[in-house]
Amino acid sequence: MPEAFPEPPRPRPRPHRAEPPGWTLPAQAGAAALLLTAGAAGLLTAPVAVLGAVLFGVGMPGWRLSRLAVTAHARTGDFRDCRGAGLLAVTSVGGATAVCVAAFSPPAARTGLALSGLILALAGHLAAILLLPGVAENWRLRLRRVVDGLSLGISLIFAGWLLSPVDTVPLAVLFVELSVIGAGSIIAVTALAVRRQRPAVLYYGGGSGAVLIGLAASTVCFAYGTASWLWCLAMAPAVGGMLLLVIGAQRAGSRPGATPVRGRLTAYPLLTVPAVVAALAAVYHVATQGSFDRTSVLLGLAVIPTLVVREMMAAADVRSYARRLSIQEAHFRSLVSGGNDLTLTLGDDLRVRWQSPAAARLFGLADAQVLGRPFIELMHPEDVPEVITVLTGVVTGRLAPAGRTPLVTARLRDGHGRWRDTESTVSDQRTVPEVGALVVHVRDVGERVHLERRLYKLGFTDQLTGLANRRELMRQIANQRDLPGHPGALLIIDLHGLLGVNEQYGREASDAVLVEVGRRLRDTVEPDDVVARLSGDEFAVITVAGPMLAYGTGARLVAALREPCQLPGAVVALQTSIGMAEVAGGAGADDVLRRADLARRRARQLGRNRVEWYDSYLEEQLVRRLDLERELPGAAERGELDVVYQPVVDLVDGKPVGVEALLRWRSPVLGTVLPAELLAVARELSLLGHIGRWARATACRQLASWSREGHGLWLSVNVAPAELAAPTFVADLMAMLAAQGVGPERLVVEVAESLVAEELAAAENLRILAQLANLRAHGVRIALDDFGAGQASIAQLRRLPLDVVKIDRSLVADAGAGPDTVHPMLEAVAGLGRRFGLEIVAEGLETDGQVSQAQGAGCRFGQGYALARPAPAERTEAYIADFPTPSH
Repeated sequence: MPEAFPEPPRPRPRPHRAEPPGWTLPAQAGAAALLLTAGAAGLLTAPVAVLGAVLFGVGMPGWRLSRLAVTAHARTGDFRDCRGAGLLAVTSVGGATAVCVAAFSPPAARTGLALSGLILALAGHLAAILLLPGVAENWRLRLRRVVDGLSLGISLIFAGWLLSPVDTVPLAVLFVELSVIGAGSIIAVTALAVRRQRPAVLYYGGGSGAVLIGLAASTVCFAYGTASWLWCLAMAPAVGGMLLLVIGAQRAGSRPGATPVRGRLTAYPLLTVPAVVAALAAVYHVATQGSFDRTSVLLGLAVIPTLVVREMMAAADVRSYARRLSIQEAHFRSLVSGGNDLTLTLGDDLRVRWQSPAAARLFGLADAQVLGRPFIELMHPEDVPEVITVLTGVVTGRLAPAGRTPLVTARLRDGHGRWRDTESTVSDQRTVPEVGALVVHVRDVGERVHLERRLYKLGFTDQLTGLANRRELMRQIANQRDLPGHPGALLIIDLHGLLGVNEQYGREASDAVLVEVGRRLRDTVEPDDVVARLSGDEFAVITVAGPMLAYGTGARLVAALREPCQLPGAVVALQTSIGMAEVAGGAGADDVLRRADLARRRARQLGRNRVEWYDSYLEEQLVRRLDLERELPGAAERGELDVVYQPVVDLVDGKPVGVEALLRWRSPVLGTVLPAELLAVARELSLLGHIGRWARATACRQLASWSREGHGLWLSVNVAPAELAAPTFVADLMAMLAAQGVGPERLVVEVAESLVAEELAAAENLRILAQLANLRAHGVRIALDDFGAGQASIAQLRRLPLDVVKIDRSLVADAGAGPDTVHPMLEAVAGLGRRFGLEIVAEGLETDGQVSQAQGAGCRFGQGYALARPAPAERTEAYIADFPTPSH
């Protein structure tokens, strides 16, 4: 039975210090043996031999033993680790010194001196053995060791007295015998009791016994007045004992922090040994002698009290242990009954042998419902395979009990017939005699599972539509990329028109539209596809189909989302742009999402209700667009914008009559960017008004400079319909002309036919017509640019207040025609413009043949590379200077 008293906590070990240099232990023992041999052979006097043996075989090992004790104290910081070994060293050296002094003393004093040294050694060794660390950690255990040893010792003394053939023994010798046998028995019992936990104690016990035997033998030699050479033989065991003591100290020091010894509370075999020894000796004495003398009777009676005391101590220990077991059992029952886990024990057949009392409180399970039934019958049928796998792995040893505790997640039917989410740990306790079964701890995790589901819904689900959110979409993309072959594609759906629904019908209506869109997406895709909502009007679908089938899915989504949404009191029609990218493409989930989003932006630029695949060329275009959008803000402030001027020439006399201001962007990163690309980005970034004002202000300043130099040219500037729609456009332009001192008649505002047609057709914005009329009323002339390129050119001539028509370059392309041949469409359009009383300017004249055709068609003015190229203001001014009398 284990010792009930725990070992007190020990201080933290200190760094080990090396043992001081000196003679080695075999050399010391060899020198002592050599001296004793020389003394026994008569080569040295016995006192000298004993003195040398004590010095080399006892003193120096004693010093080494003391150093080892001090080292142990320095290493552990605990005096208890060194007091036993130190006491052995001191008392051994003291006893041997007393024998050495007795050898040099007169015969009458030798026995007394040797006996005093023996008494010192007996007391010291007995106390030292009991004080060794781990031998006895409390006074009760030490007392039990002493009683056990005394019981055995008295029995041996009794047996030895009865069996001794000597009738008279000197008192000193008798005392020596009794003391050595008693102390030796205590030491032997103690060493044998802890040999398994503390092997070093065997060396301590053997060494201590050998030292005491050597001192006792020396004392007996002095008491009987034997020959001096016997003194040397008597000291030999003491030398060997010191050798064993040092070895024991070294062994103990090599295992610091060993598990403390727990003594057994009952030791009936040990209790019976003294009684058996005493009984056998008594029977033999009766058989041979026939009677007992007084001394024998007293010694025999002395055996009984030690046995009674030992039995009483054992009984007290048993009662204490039983009381402690009762307390521990009650504590265990309270823990099991009041815990939140249901504990079950399973046999090798996986049937339930026992369940804890908490079963009724936690799961409403009675013993009759559980005991004797297979454990898997308590689990949900869908979870049975996993439960069997784990339990079989534990039983067969595939799941190591010493490793991580196996965990089983399954649903368990409670006593009310409901399925409860549980989590069970399985521990293999079949090797424990008191258990001999599998121990299963079942915990109800229903609240945790419910909370996890709610958190999952909050963290990975869109709260409005019930679809997956962006985080879940990224996780699904990463999971699908891990599949063999990386199948499937990602579709990003962009809704157009939802903002108008929100503004016109309110937030509730737009939310209803989003819910309906989510429903249509789920109904259109395959069951294995994942539908997610990325943002307010962006959705996504991950499909496991191949590229062709994924494109078909995108087409079906476009068709499904084009159907009008029926709202209370309104019908809403939406448009979509879908971008697609393969899940296998890109460096990761973020890159796949980026590629699909680039394709979506491309689909939005090319129109609505269409599906676009991602490719590398598309990325180059969009990257270029992103670079433009990044660099354009602040370009005017950085001085990167420039205005070049292209003269407009009178085709009759070849003299310049005006110039057109053309915007250029000289980006240090992107190079020269032309207006077609620049204005599209500026319109997207809402920078068109800012850049347009800068360009007009720059052109007006240049026109004012030319006017002061006497050049009577007119200046044309391009204006977007969005700029014209601004309420303050006319006032700002008039203020700009007034600030530069330029008359309004010198300015021509050009509006592209395609842009005006798109704007008017899309929104029927009459504000633009009013603004053009207002400009014309202030004296500013209006020009229609790119005339003839659109599909409603004649309608524009009748609708817009125009002064100048600039014929599109597509109508003046000669296409192999001769210089005397006029393009029919060019002639028709020029004639139509003259009928409306407008000035005609032919654009894009890049060859002499095109110039001739424009002249033949009746165009008054021309513009193009064949006449003059666009150039900065200085070069344009030099070009104009070659015509000192320009015509108007």
